[in-house]
Amino acid sequence: MLITHDTRCALDTVVDLVNTAPEDDTTDGLANLAALLDFVRRHDMSDVGNLSELDLSAVRRIRGRFAAVFAAPDARTAAALINELVAAAGTTPRLTNHDGYDWHVHYFAPGASVADHLAADCGMALAFFVVAGEEERLRRCEAPDCRRAFVDLSRNRSRRYCDSRTCGNRLHVAAYRARRKEAAG
Repeated sequence: MLITHDTRCALDTVVDLVNTAPEDDTTDGLANLAALLDFVRRHDMSDVGNLSELDLSAVRRIRGRFAAVFAAPDARTAAALINELVAAAGTTPRLTNHDGYDWHVHYFAPGASVADHLAADCGMALAFFVVAGEEERLRRCEAPDCRRAFVDLSRNRSRRYCDSRTCGNRLHVAAYRARRKEAAG
């Protein structure tokens, strides 16, 4: 599956957005307006104006809707959720070349709110996976104590953990120790 630079950026953004949601006793990664501003800067989102509490509330709402896409049991459900996100954003596809990037498509309308910007661009990035029959690549970490979202871009679609150095390694070490303990008797 060919993934363009702007699609990859949108995928990274939507995964990070979904992973800002509080799980169990963790804090909300978008707890306040400063956190939203940091999120926008970290993802180098273009064409975002001044942010307000209304923007924060709207981004939190679409975050939950994107989380539902990652939890969708099938392509039809994922497609319906993505269609709702993209339609509500009032997408206006347009070609642009800015900030040293070659021609690419922005799906958000000029002057769109940050929530509509995210819904349109990230929604379309996820739509490409459904169209390609690759929606199963939109996953949640299989570690029992982690439910972080990620996009499996491995060649053979075998990635199981959000980060192999933390979740994957921790589980592999635990399994190794359990085998050693069992062997020792």
